[in-house]
Amino acid sequence: MNDYTEPMTIRIAAFAGSLRKGSFNRKVLARAIIGAEEAGAEVDLIDLNDVRAPLYDGDLESDSGLPVEIRNFKDRIEAAQGLLIASPEYNSSVSAALKNVIDWGSRPTSKEDPRPCFKGKVGALLTTSPGRLGGIRGLSHLREILHNVGVKVINEQYALPNAGTAFVDDGSLGEIEIEQQIQDIGRALVAVTRLYWPEN
Repeated sequence: MNDYTEPMTIRIAAFAGSLRKGSFNRKVLARAIIGAEEAGAEVDLIDLNDVRAPLYDGDLESDSGLPVEIRNFKDRIEAAQGLLIASPEYNSSVSAALKNVIDWGSRPTSKEDPRPCFKGKVGALLTTSPGRLGGIRGLSHLREILHNVGVKVINEQYALPNAGTAFVDDGSLGEIEIEQQIQDIGRALVAVTRLYWPEN
């Protein structure tokens, strides 16, 4: 008998910044999730359609506190050590839906529970677009936003161009090499998260 103990499973919260059902970013997120799960992570896929909070308003927060959808979102983020985010590029930046959940989620739940839900998490970013740049311009903005709320964003990221023709009927990528590279983002997130959360 030895003292080796199997490490606990790394938990990843994954979500796309698009609300559209046929979102290309949801599709690219699904490919990266495969890599994270193959690396041993437990992935909680969050649909931002279930986090339909009003636009952040300090008066609303003062009067009513955090919306229940945001409380639930924060609980799921707090339960994870890593974040896997696929962000569409809207006018060279992030979507309003994504920015809004970050703004709400960065607020204290209450005076009795002031804990931030993002601080200390490890994040990995993906994007895709029908255009030739693949949405890459929006990721620099998202990276800055996440750093500001305490997320350690890994260097590895992926921007997939020509999204309209990149996926095949089963949702996978038509090119095996690209499929592997996107899955590798999920694997890299798990590997780096283990370094920051060694107790897991």
